[in-house]
Amino acid sequence: MLNPSEVKVLLETALLAAQDPLPIAQLRKLFDDEVGADTVRRLLDELRNDWSARGVQLVNLATGWRFQTRPEFQRHLDRMNPERAPRYSRAVLETLAIIAYRQPATRGDIEEIRGVTVSPNIIKTLESRNWIDVVGHRDAPGRPALYATTKTFLDDLGLRSLQELPPLEEISKSLEGTQVPLAERLLLSEREVAALCGVSRTTVRLWQAAGLLQMVELHFGMRRNLYRRADVEAFLANLEGGRGHGG
Repeated sequence: MLNPSEVKVLLETALLAAQDPLPIAQLRKLFDDEVGADTVRRLLDELRNDWSARGVQLVNLATGWRFQTRPEFQRHLDRMNPERAPRYSRAVLETLAIIAYRQPATRGDIEEIRGVTVSPNIIKTLESRNWIDVVGHRDAPGRPALYATTKTFLDDLGLRSLQELPPLEEISKSLEGTQVPLAERLLLSEREVAALCGVSRTTVRLWQAAGLLQMVELHFGMRRNLYRRADVEAFLANLEGGRGHGG
């Protein structure tokens, strides 16, 4: 029987070698299930603390535990790998935001909020990233498909559950009382958006990934773009006002 220190080393080794997040049930297989889930969980917490001052962190996501680079170091690492992440259109990000906050949602729900027809290519784009999936069909004429976000969506945002998404009320409050510059249209960086709304840059990244600041369209920090604060507020109002139609 391995002692706790040896168990922790083995957990660390498995996580560093893994390509995807590992759930506790899978990690227990390292020990033929002789080590209990509570013990594994406690040692993972210890391991997370051991790595707390390093450039790599151990995080608990929707599908399990994994090591990942700390966000503040990513821009330096990008210089070694100049490959750019995919850029998504405003329509794709808005659709993702609506599904995330209204799920399960149909194409009709999305079109009602956005005010325009949802292209099949938008749905295909989100499905190809494994960010959304069909979870059922609404009991209505034509039995339209109901879409919901996946655990991969949560993993990519660094979340364990949908409850960790920033509430719409918080975002609306953050926008209230902000000073609007004389120019109607602004060119903002991630840091500037955080300062304008009085929130952390981590929160801004969550908004970006969920599409809630779709007019900023920083595309996960990869670029800058123009947006109008009024458009952001209008989109949030439509999204919150239509939440009762989901399900």
